[in-house]
Amino acid sequence: MRITDLLSEKGINLDAKPQSKAEAIDQLVELMNSTGNLKDKAEYKKCVLAREEEGTTGIGEGVAIPHAKTNVVTRAGLSVLVVKDGVDYDSLDGSPANLLFMIAAPETKENIHLEVLGRLSVLLMDDEFRQKLIHAESKKEFLSLIDKAETEKVENTEKEESKDGYRLLAVTACPTGIAHTYMAAESLENKAKEMGITIKVETDGSGGVKNALTKADIANAECIIVAADRQVEMDRFNGKKVIQTRVSNGISKAQDLIEQAIGGNVPIYQSGNIENSSDDGENESVGRQIYKHLMNGVSHMLPFVIGGGILIALSFLFDNYAIDPTKFGTNTPLAAFLNKLGSAAFGFMLPILAGFIAMSIGDRPALAVGFVGGALASAGGAGFLGALLAGFIGGYLVVGLRKIFDKLPKTLEGIKPVLLYPFFGVLLVGLAMVFIVDPPVSAFNQWLTASLNGMGSTSKVLLGVLLGAMMSIDFGGPINKAAYVFGTASIATGNFNIMAAVMVGGMVPPLAIALCTTFFKNRFTYQERQSGVANYVMGLSFITEGAIPFAAADPLRVIPACAIGSGLAGGLSMLFNCTLRAPHGGIFVFPLVGNPLLYVVALLAGSIVGMLLLAILKKPIKHENNL
Repeated sequence: MRITDLLSEKGINLDAKPQSKAEAIDQLVELMNSTGNLKDKAEYKKCVLAREEEGTTGIGEGVAIPHAKTNVVTRAGLSVLVVKDGVDYDSLDGSPANLLFMIAAPETKENIHLEVLGRLSVLLMDDEFRQKLIHAESKKEFLSLIDKAETEKVENTEKEESKDGYRLLAVTACPTGIAHTYMAAESLENKAKEMGITIKVETDGSGGVKNALTKADIANAECIIVAADRQVEMDRFNGKKVIQTRVSNGISKAQDLIEQAIGGNVPIYQSGNIENSSDDGENESVGRQIYKHLMNGVSHMLPFVIGGGILIALSFLFDNYAIDPTKFGTNTPLAAFLNKLGSAAFGFMLPILAGFIAMSIGDRPALAVGFVGGALASAGGAGFLGALLAGFIGGYLVVGLRKIFDKLPKTLEGIKPVLLYPFFGVLLVGLAMVFIVDPPVSAFNQWLTASLNGMGSTSKVLLGVLLGAMMSIDFGGPINKAAYVFGTASIATGNFNIMAAVMVGGMVPPLAIALCTTFFKNRFTYQERQSGVANYVMGLSFITEGAIPFAAADPLRVIPACAIGSGLAGGLSMLFNCTLRAPHGGIFVFPLVGNPLLYVVALLAGSIVGMLLLAILKKPIKHENNL
């Protein structure tokens, strides 16, 4: 695929005269729509404007590349405005924009077009090429200039390998890997060539890693420049001089970076050291760092939640409740096998969460420390919230140990990762969890259980609201478990209303989230929408933990919305006098529910209210539309 495959004469205006950035975007969207690439012009424009709110796409040197990636794009395409007099586009260098290329990309797994668009971004770095485009007299000439430049670029892309290796190496990556990734690479390569310095640049774009750095390249290099706005593989650079900076600096400050790299005033990268960045003025905020660490744990935990949850749900589907109601889910051999397998996966959930949060903070030595902390949180009754604490405690413990052990002689460097970090890390996180975290959480759990037992004779509806809401506070943690234990204990005393309220309250969070990802898609990332589908199964199967990844990512919005929905469902269940004799099973035990039709009404009401509240609280996201 070539650039001209994405650009037609219909999408080009060589004599545009917009008076403002907003007017320029309007004209570009109209051109894009005229090419037939859009099925919803208004939604596409909304996505473009959302991208601009995150930061201008006026990259400087008279060029702007507004863009959006969204499912209202039917096929990848380009539209162009040539503004000979220029238009104020809030460009990074303050200069007016003369060449405006708008990119429309569909939300598909096929990303061939992304490499093509990256190639266009690189071509626009050439001042002579830009001037030719600005002064093109016809659309055919404009397309011909692009086609010719692209041909020359493709023919010259194969770089000669240096027999003596490269003096400098670089890695470029932007959040979505199209324009800035390749522009930073081109800028660094061109500037190094001007300065007579050999350099090899690895691009980590949407189409995968290109021009990958080898072990030999890294061993022979004097310094590595990492110009990236997202995580790249850093362990390979351990012990080398590394400059870490934003991808935009790779474009605009290439010479400064190269001069710093060859000047020698560059810190040695130590794997796991969170203070390696030499660009201190651009460090991320504390909130952003916490979010990244948390997401690292959640993303690794997700397969265990979904895989284990679905297997447990299947165990109820293939079981016979009449055999032994107290062992429902494990009565038949097939059900017992599925339940055992799913439970094993669930058992890893909290250690994995804590382990990978810790690893994000303290690198590989922190993995074992966090894993142990998560296991202790699970065993000690601290649950999900305890595992979160364990991950952060374990990660920062290892960071602290690194600073302490940096004072040891160099001869002991080899025993740090295999002896000192795991021993002292596991010991300290164990002490923290067993003596500091677990006791108060367990005590709080016991207090909740006692309080619930004490209010059994009060208003049934109020009790149902409280129990339902508790099922959505920590999604399988101590508060959730306290309500569940109270519900199961009530079965033995013949109070089947309580178990019904507990189960319907626990079914609402995954269902509310699944519904919201279906009917309010613009509130969620592509990965979240994919996970939301599995929550239909988990919610109907009474696997409340399906909501954990969403709650971890956005607790201040997800937890209140789900808790209110669950509370409503629990209260209605009590009001309708619904009963349940089984301690688990979700929709598979609905035939055993007293007043089953009204029970379904309670479930639907709670789920819909939770969905609507979540849609109101969560704003449409912007980063999903970035390229």
